[in-house]
Amino acid sequence: MSRGFRGWMPLALMVALMVVIGAYTQTQESSFLSEFNLNGLFIAAIPLSLAAMGQTNALMVRAFDVSIGALITLAVVIASFTIPDLSSTGGVLLGMLAVIGVCLVVGVANVVLTQVLGLSSIIATLATYSVLTGVALWLRPTPGGSIDLAFGEFMLTSVGFMPVGFILVVVAAILGDLWLYRTGSGLLTRSVGLDETSAARLGARVRFVFVRALIISSVAAAVASFFLSAQVLVGDPNVGLAYTLTSIAAAVLGGASLAGGRGSFIGAVIGAVFLTEIVVIVPFLGLHSSWAQMLVGGLTLLALAFYQAPQIVRRIQAARRDAGATPTRADAAPPAREPVA
Repeated sequence: MSRGFRGWMPLALMVALMVVIGAYTQTQESSFLSEFNLNGLFIAAIPLSLAAMGQTNALMVRAFDVSIGALITLAVVIASFTIPDLSSTGGVLLGMLAVIGVCLVVGVANVVLTQVLGLSSIIATLATYSVLTGVALWLRPTPGGSIDLAFGEFMLTSVGFMPVGFILVVVAAILGDLWLYRTGSGLLTRSVGLDETSAARLGARVRFVFVRALIISSVAAAVASFFLSAQVLVGDPNVGLAYTLTSIAAAVLGGASLAGGRGSFIGAVIGAVFLTEIVVIVPFLGLHSSWAQMLVGGLTLLALAFYQAPQIVRRIQAARRDAGATPTRADAAPPAREPVA
C-alpha cells in the first residue's frame, strides 16, 4: 500500500501510544490485561470500527455522514422486533435482511438529498439523523424487546481473547486499503475527493462515487448494528447515537482528511480501538467518566493538527512572504516633484 513512511508513521505512533497506555493501566490495575477485559475491549471496538470505516469512505469524497449513529441506533431497535428471542435460524436471517433493507433505504434517502436536491452532506444527513432518532424513540420510547440470545452469542464468538468479528473487520480493512491504494478505482475515488473536475477528466464517474460512498456507509451501519445488538440484546433508542461523533474522530485519528482524498480503513480501525481503549481505561484509573469525552475531543484536535501540520506551516510561510512583499504606505507613495525654477 503505497502510502510511504510519512503516511504510516502516525498510525505506528498511535499503536505505540496504545501499548504505553495499556502498560501503564496494567501497573495501576492488574486485571486490565486479563483475557476477559481484552475480549470486552475488542468486542466494544467492533461497531465503532465499522462505523469509522463507513465514515472514512464518505470523508474520502468530502462527504459527512452525520446520520450514521442514529442509523445504527434505529437498526438495533428494528432488530429487537425482527430478531426476537428464540428466533429460528431462518427467522434470524430474515430479520438481518430487514435491518439491511432499512439501512439501504436510508442510504438512498441521503443520496437523493445530496445528489438530486443538491443539499450539502452535513445538512442532509443531519436532517436524516433527527428523523431517525425520532423514529427510534417512537418505536421504543424506553429500552425493550429481547434480541435473540443465540444470535448474540454467534456474533460475539471469540478465539481466546480475540473476537472473530474483529478479525474479519481487520481483514476487510486491509482489503479496503489494498483497493484504495493499489487499484485504479481506488485512485479515482481519492482523486474525486481531491478535485472533482480533474477526476472527471480522468474518467471517474463522480456522481457514482458519491452515491457509492453513502450507500457503503449505510451498509457499514447495518453490520455495526448487528454486533451492537449482540452486546446489548435489547432495543435501546439511544444506544448508538454517540457513534456519530466518535466515528468521525476515529476516522480522523486514522488519517482521514476532512478536505477529502486521504484516509485509511486500517487507520480507522486503529483509531476506533484507540478511542475504545481510552473509554475503557478511565474507570480503571479511577477517573470520572467525563474524562473519556474530554480525552476523545482533545486527541481528535491533536490528530487534526498533526496530520495538517505541513499545510499549516505552508500557510504561515505564505502569509509571512505576503506580508514581507506588501509595500508600505511610504514605499507606495509617488515621488514628490521638484519645484520648477
